[in-house]
Amino acid sequence: MNKRTFLKTSSVLAAGAAFPQLLSCAEKPKSDPRTNWAGNLTYSTDNLHIPKTVAELQETIKKVKKVRGLGTKHCFNKIADSTENQISSAEFNKIISLDKEKQTITVEAGIKYGDLCKYLDDNGFALHNLASLPHISVAGACATATHGSGIKNGNLATQVVALEFVNGKGEIVSLSKEKDGDEFRMAVVNVGALGIVTKMTLAIQPTFKMKQVVYQNLPMAELEKNFEAIMSAGYSVSLFTDWTKKNISEVWIKSKADDMKEIAPDFYGAKLQTKNLHPIEALDPVNCTDQMGVEGPWYERMPHFKMGFTPSSGKELQSEFFIAFENAYEGLMAIEKLNEKVSPHLFITEVRAIAGDDLPMSPMYKKTCVAFHFTWKQETEEVLKVLPLVEEALAPFNPRPHWGKIFTLKPSVLQARIEKLNDFKVLMTKHDPEGKFRNEFIDTNLF
Repeated sequence: MNKRTFLKTSSVLAAGAAFPQLLSCAEKPKSDPRTNWAGNLTYSTDNLHIPKTVAELQETIKKVKKVRGLGTKHCFNKIADSTENQISSAEFNKIISLDKEKQTITVEAGIKYGDLCKYLDDNGFALHNLASLPHISVAGACATATHGSGIKNGNLATQVVALEFVNGKGEIVSLSKEKDGDEFRMAVVNVGALGIVTKMTLAIQPTFKMKQVVYQNLPMAELEKNFEAIMSAGYSVSLFTDWTKKNISEVWIKSKADDMKEIAPDFYGAKLQTKNLHPIEALDPVNCTDQMGVEGPWYERMPHFKMGFTPSSGKELQSEFFIAFENAYEGLMAIEKLNEKVSPHLFITEVRAIAGDDLPMSPMYKKTCVAFHFTWKQETEEVLKVLPLVEEALAPFNPRPHWGKIFTLKPSVLQARIEKLNDFKVLMTKHDPEGKFRNEFIDTNLF
């Protein structure tokens, strides 16, 4: 967002509620601004620390008053911003050990899934789930409960069985699922508020092959009685719509190769495509993972986009909301009623299912969810006007937002929907008594 857009947006918001998740973080013009992946947000400090060792990280944390961790910069709001200091995990990018007997892998927290997956596959193993993009870091994805799809598949944080972080006192803290129970589960989806994660141990499983097919033009009416069957049609299922014509433009079904015996030409009225497609049909699918039932490794089918390409800055904004799976169709129809307001500012919406988990700061805590993911055009003013309408439409279903994307929910409303928030605040006080890792985002949304 350029300076002119920021000023214009600020004036629009001045008379109403502020939306600190999205507004540009820039206090003053910079000759070489540091921005997030999409370029919609400029970070508020030039003090970026890139430690190479845990000892360097400890010293940095001890000497600063305020700091936030910075991963691959794929968050669209101010969750990773700081007015004073940021610490990059870029140098913490190595594989530490593979335990084939226990079926776990220990990695440094800044490693990207794209760099981890081939190593796992080469050694006969796989992860149970991946996000749409493989270019994000393990620690950042888990801290924000980032997910893939699959009615029986938990988000990426559910892979974590142990983690190590440096807290606000500069201490090294190690927690494991086996030994630390509630504290461990509270710390996995940590929104960067406990410290800087240095390494993580993930549960893995034997490798497998997958196939992917795409169907086009599924009538939304089919979802009323068949939503669960449709979302259970593969290992991972994604529905794409732009909310025009009461139509799901594409259905992506990813299955384990052994489970996909035949490919039907028709799927609840949708037709099997005969060429590779991008989720936004008008775009070139050259960087999308192979479709049409072509068999390939799990890590080359589970994401929507290929590991091998480097995504450029995307001129887009993203929002995502989670509601209980049993309310999925009602939630879908509530948004559909807003189609004339939503569609003009939208590239595409993706609808996915994610299994429930036992991680208190996860939006999927204790319930299987359906996620409505909006990829907006980078039209900041318009999106900020439409988002409250979407949130209001979903209000009967108590939606939780994705921690790393844009939302405008009132803090009091969000806090009321986090069952264990007070317990998380106690853990924050334990590991960060001086509030070094608190920033505007944390103060606004959690306090």
